[in-house]
Amino acid sequence: MKLNAVHHIQVTYPFEVEEAMLSFYSGVLGLTEIARPDVIKNDSGAWYKLGDIELHVSREKNANNQASRRHFCFQVDNLNAFEEHLKEHGIEIIPDQRPLPGCVRFFLRDPGGNRIEIAEFVKSTFAQQQNRHHFSNYQQPSINSQ
Repeated sequence: MKLNAVHHIQVTYPFEVEEAMLSFYSGVLGLTEIARPDVIKNDSGAWYKLGDIELHVSREKNANNQASRRHFCFQVDNLNAFEEHLKEHGIEIIPDQRPLPGCVRFFLRDPGGNRIEIAEFVKSTFAQQQNRHHFSNYQQPSINSQ
């Protein structure tokens, strides 16, 4: 017996931000909405799919997501471009306070207060990353052939 994969992640939101949540995941993040089973198709929220993993966005009474550090991570191929895209939509970027080797990242909160990590995995040394206060405008090192 073993775990095979992550099938889905569920995030929640209070009723007041339902429209903003659905707009955020479909419009800002560009996730593809998928059909839900008939038994819950009329419930609030939406289901999205990215690769093989589903993201279930559901309303929750008394959701208190702002108080939590729990999060999930989206991997991007161009952190700078994605950061600019988010800023164009008024999304507040939360700088990385604990750099990890081989990863540049930042965090944000969705309209329901859920914490989301956005990361680009790069080949660089941990010491190089530690010297960066904020990874905005991060440039991957280029190799000059002369």
